[in-house]
Amino acid sequence: MQDALVTLVLVVVALGGVVAVYAVATSGHAYREIGKGGLDVPASTGPPAAPAATDPPDDRDEEIRELLEARNALRVRRGEPPLDVDAELAALTAGTSAGDLREEVRALVEARNARRARVGLAALEVDAEVERRLRDLT
Repeated sequence: MQDALVTLVLVVVALGGVVAVYAVATSGHAYREIGKGGLDVPASTGPPAAPAATDPPDDRDEEIRELLEARNALRVRRGEPPLDVDAELAALTAGTSAGDLREEVRALVEARNARRARVGLAALEVDAEVERRLRDLT
């Protein structure tokens, strides 16, 4: 009986080894494709379409108010004082100034330049890239 068990274990190990070698031999192409952008969407030739899922401001404000009220309910359950929902809503929906947006985009471009420098790529011209990204946002 023990001879049969040893034989069975050896056969299973041998079959597992064959399957492993086959898997390694046939998976090389998949690993070479990692990072090549296979999920990129081709660029359209027409004008950019308006975002389909934009909510009107009233709907957006109503949903934000519901989320703030739910957060206040959690705060009350934990024994914390509730926050003023109207003040929070006003702070969240207040528009940012163009200068704030420009500063944020500049920080993103500078961070991208730092990443590019780490991998040995040439740095982008910061002002031109900031203008391009702001143009793409509008």
